[in-house]
Amino acid sequence: MKITIIGTGYVGLVTGACLAELGNDVFCLDVDQRKIDLLNSGGIPIHEPGLEEVVARNRAAGRIQFSTDVAASVAHGEVQFIAVGTPPDEDGSADLQYVLAAARNIGQHMTGFKVIVDKSTVPVGTGDRVRAALQDELTARGVAGQASFSVVSNPEFLKEGAAVEDFMRPDRIVIGHDSTADGHKAAALMKKLYAPFNRNHERTFWMDVRSAEFTKYAANSMLATRISFMNELANLADRVGVDIEAVRHGIGSDPRIGHSFLYAGAGYGGSCFPKDVQALERTARQYDQDLLILRAVEAVNDKQKLVLGQKVIKRFGEDLSGQHFAIWGLAFKPNTDDMREAPSRVLVRQLLDAGATVAVYDPVAMAEAKRVLALDLSPAELARVRFADSATDTLGGATALVIVTEWKAFRSPDFDKIKAALRHAVIFDGRNLFEPQVMAEAGVEYHGIGRSILTRS
Repeated sequence: MKITIIGTGYVGLVTGACLAELGNDVFCLDVDQRKIDLLNSGGIPIHEPGLEEVVARNRAAGRIQFSTDVAASVAHGEVQFIAVGTPPDEDGSADLQYVLAAARNIGQHMTGFKVIVDKSTVPVGTGDRVRAALQDELTARGVAGQASFSVVSNPEFLKEGAAVEDFMRPDRIVIGHDSTADGHKAAALMKKLYAPFNRNHERTFWMDVRSAEFTKYAANSMLATRISFMNELANLADRVGVDIEAVRHGIGSDPRIGHSFLYAGAGYGGSCFPKDVQALERTARQYDQDLLILRAVEAVNDKQKLVLGQKVIKRFGEDLSGQHFAIWGLAFKPNTDDMREAPSRVLVRQLLDAGATVAVYDPVAMAEAKRVLALDLSPAELARVRFADSATDTLGGATALVIVTEWKAFRSPDFDKIKAALRHAVIFDGRNLFEPQVMAEAGVEYHGIGRSILTRS
């Protein structure tokens, strides 16, 4: 099939590359000429394991192309995926200007039947707005009766760091379409497109457009809720003398609960959970409803990002002048360079505000970290941040080590070398990578999240 992808960011590039991998002829459009030049020269603008190889393989096979030519992109694909950004607006709602601009561009150039697929994460009712934008353009051109279309919602459920695998082996495919003749025609084309994923068993959930739009926000909000729930329990566990890891295993064994997203930590970040929780809250307010649970989820997460820094200050004092800390992990999660809403940014700010200096390292996100921290900090503050060349390079002369992101490379370090390099053999573990008893045997003073009962003297 001939497919057009509008937007070559995280969702668009993964979608386009994976659909090309299945044998489709994919045209990827972006208005950013630098991004297109990078893709055409063999690079990719994001870090996602396995994606560069998939893109390279399909470029070589001629199954994927990258361009800024809007007219050519509309002419190419009978199915047009809109996969542009929907950043949060000042009031927390999703900014739809790029989605609607993409719809208008399609309307300005289309001649025959098109399936317009909202792949971007968008609030309920966006399909109606996309449909209206398209119709307005067709009417302005005087071709409303000659060029028909149907708007479909097909939200993505990709995890950063595992997006290629998630796309190629989905646990579900959600497709929302309307019940008109054009809507059923669109559904038939979407069924054909996703047929390779359904050969073993049916993974597609068919519904109306609004329900599909809502499903994406509901899924991410539920996952965010589980994270904040466990983080709140972990903070209580520290006070009452409970091991949150034992609790996690105990409740996760209940099949009604399960083990996923029950890890206590330093708070969630990234582009999805914070934005989607806020957008769903905004939608509710438009309908005079207050989503109290989601409001609490967001508040708990904001507070959780402060917990690591608070543990450091409790141990070494409110005035950290003359103290220097090593920080391992800057991206909001492993296998990505995404620094959006990353807990590390809050930690760096806390330690600097208390007078400390820091040495930071991330296996992938160093370039992005330099960019965002330059936005977060003043030049004088940034001068107190050293960007290290390796995890080991952060340790020399550091007061203690703070771990923020659970990269695999951090899971089995040489604790003797860590102790020898640090001024104090102290580790603050924001992801509970290590067992407190093992740390005690290694002579390390260990501070996890919700595990203080096992580290008390």
